[in-house]
Amino acid sequence: MDIKNKSVVVTGGSRGLGLGLVETLVEHGASVTVVARESDALAAVRSKLGVNTVAADIRDEAAARTIIATVRPDILVLNAGAKPVMARLDQISWADFTVPWEYDVKAGLHWLQAALNLPLAPGSRVLVVSSGAAVGGSPMSGGYGGAKRMLWMMAKYANRVSTQRELGICFQTIIPRQMILGTGIGDTAAGAYAKALGIEPKEFVTRFGAPMPPRDFGQNVISALSDPKYADGFAFGLTGDAGVTMMEGLAD
Repeated sequence: MDIKNKSVVVTGGSRGLGLGLVETLVEHGASVTVVARESDALAAVRSKLGVNTVAADIRDEAAARTIIATVRPDILVLNAGAKPVMARLDQISWADFTVPWEYDVKAGLHWLQAALNLPLAPGSRVLVVSSGAAVGGSPMSGGYGGAKRMLWMMAKYANRVSTQRELGICFQTIIPRQMILGTGIGDTAAGAYAKALGIEPKEFVTRFGAPMPPRDFGQNVISALSDPKYADGFAFGLTGDAGVTMMEGLAD
């Protein structure tokens, strides 16, 4: 897919990895709409990058339907997510354990349903941002790993619906395989694991290899969207060392 002049909606695009992606999309000539809750952060990104912005809680089912129906994006990126509460399994409450399910998974369901039921135009792409925790777990973050794996599966379910209804919408999963400092979730998680080990967060994240700052994350996502060698991919792992790795194909 050629990104230039494409209409793109990015949830959670006012900071962290989402902002890195938005900056990269703008550089490639896309028309971007950023969806987030905080009006101050949205105002800052609108002023800096000239993007369109919508203040909304991504868990709001009506907001998901309205935004998708109004913008009708060529590319929808479901990136927003709650910071998990960091605690060991023997210490975490059920309310804290289920935060990623009540936020990330609930929002994912509403936005995926909105994309399918509008529906988006044939040839549209929907990217669901998961996490490396969906692969190897994350014992200090409650239900986070399971929630991110559920989003991965939901993207696959959505592809099946798209095929059954002959919609022509392609759903794919983006999986950052490392913790990234300078992002809310990355800082929270790295801080908790580093504290448990008695080391600094910067030392802890070196275990993942070369860093992948938000702008590099954004460029890797652009590669997954636009490079023909990834055309048959469904799940893409992203790292600072390897860039983009196809973990699962659309036919798998």
